Amino acid sequence: MNLKEAKDGQEYVIKAIDTDDEELDAFLFSLGCYSGEKITVVSHLKGGCVVSIKDGRYNIDNQLAEAIIV
Repeated sequence: MNLKEAKDGQEYVIKAIDTDDEELDAFLFSLGCYSGEKITVVSHLKGGCVVSIKDGRYNIDNQLAEAIIV
């Protein structure tokens, strides 16, 4: 399941990042978004979703949400 399909308010563990773009992969890693890390979907929005990783909240678009496998 990817983050776009995840339920609001529930904590998940990231299993994989499904992208071929190294720059995108490096960006997600800099946010603390990598395999084994816990992530919580705070809410879904029209163009993406708000997630909580470690102590930060980020608004990510649907393309990014689909690339994060939980």
